[in-house]
Amino acid sequence: MSAALRVGHGYDVHAFCEGRPLILGGVNVPSERGLDGHSDADVLVHALMDAILGAMRAGDIGQLFPDTDPAYEGADSLVLLSEVMMLARERGYQLVDADCTIAAQEPRLAPYREQMRQNMAKAMGVPVESVGVKATTTEHLGFVGRKEGIEAWSVALMLKTR
Repeated sequence: MSAALRVGHGYDVHAFCEGRPLILGGVNVPSERGLDGHSDADVLVHALMDAILGAMRAGDIGQLFPDTDPAYEGADSLVLLSEVMMLARERGYQLVDADCTIAAQEPRLAPYREQMRQNMAKAMGVPVESVGVKATTTEHLGFVGRKEGIEAWSVALMLKTR
């Protein structure tokens, strides 16, 4: 097979809850509330994993890491991201570029974006220049604007070499 480019898109959303840390891109972001979820609820990393899996036509994170499996309860999403990239490499894929967007009315995320990029790049074994992270609000619209949760989108450009 000759080299081929594939694009994947990922989306994830989690509601805020009390008593949990807010983990985004592997960064523990200071906040009064965290996100509800089976793993560490890192909505940003979850969207990125789904984008990578989508480019490979390999399903989604719910299939690979089901929330019914106690093994993934409280799991570190960066470890899961590393596993997704290991699967990608085994199937002959390499990440060319990933771009991610987080929508959160609060807290402000700009101070943490570079660390998020570094964490995700390290987990995937790629240069930090290959990972983009942007943060925005929804101008007080929808569930994000009402401060009920956070959502994230990601696209991944993958090169299949074999």
